[in-house]
Amino acid sequence: MATKTLVVGVGNPLLTDDSVGLRVAEGVRRSLAGRDDIEIAEEHCGGLRLMERMVGYRRAVIVDAMLGGRAPGTIRCGSAASMSTHRDATAHDVDLATALRLGARVGALLPDAEDVVVIGIEAADVETFGEHCTPDVAAAIPAAIDV
Repeated sequence: MATKTLVVGVGNPLLTDDSVGLRVAEGVRRSLAGRDDIEIAEEHCGGLRLMERMVGYRRAVIVDAMLGGRAPGTIRCGSAASMSTHRDATAHDVDLATALRLGARVGALLPDAEDVVVIGIEAADVETFGEHCTPDVAAAIPAAIDV
């Protein structure tokens, strides 16, 4: 298995705060330019497709919007086994922790769920079309980049 770490910003660039993971990934890419041991990616999916993106990596960091009832812009960190994000909450797929377990059962070379760090930024609005995050969520982006 590769020793690289994968950082994935997840979201939809057309839905206000749902884009926060993508915006954090852009900032991380700039701040870690030239690092051969870290790959930065953007994805618009969760669950099984996100798990497939992690094949071959020892560690992964997933950045996504959250809808957890906290103040917009609140940043939470945990493992894929202990927390879920906006993209995990879909009736059409499994959550990331379940996807990782399924992938491991079929022999995919994946990081353990404990080696997948989830950084969630509490969203205010993930349904309105817009190219910018709401002010509180936008203000959290620099701090999330530094996590």
